[in-house]
Amino acid sequence: MSVVTLHASGPLAPAEAWERYAEPARWATWAPQITGVQVPVPRLAAGVEGRVRGPLGVQLPFVVESVDEAARRWAWTVSAGPVRLHLVHWVSDGPDGGSTTGLRITGPLPVVVAYAPLAQLAISRLVRPLG
Repeated sequence: MSVVTLHASGPLAPAEAWERYAEPARWATWAPQITGVQVPVPRLAAGVEGRVRGPLGVQLPFVVESVDEAARRWAWTVSAGPVRLHLVHWVSDGPDGGSTTGLRITGPLPVVVAYAPLAQLAISRLVRPLG
């Protein structure tokens, strides 16, 4: 297993960046690799299972492992057949009044290396105003 940690900072307030994570229906607005999410609840909660939809109709099952609203931190595992990626996300106060988000990706090296650029783009968009 390999681990990569990514960070991005931007002008968006930490509370708003967190809400973009906490409401799965909003993921496709800032994560270009996500075209939709099927989930039975409007807000993240530990134990929630769903499916994330990507390009070309690819759908991958996921399980939310943990959510800490106060710390603005959550973790989930996404599966593609036998391959699993464990992702831990967090949002904190940024150095210039905005927010900083972090993402730790754990999984097989080729998958982590292939996914990291898309993930970096997504978290960079997460902390910036959309539009």
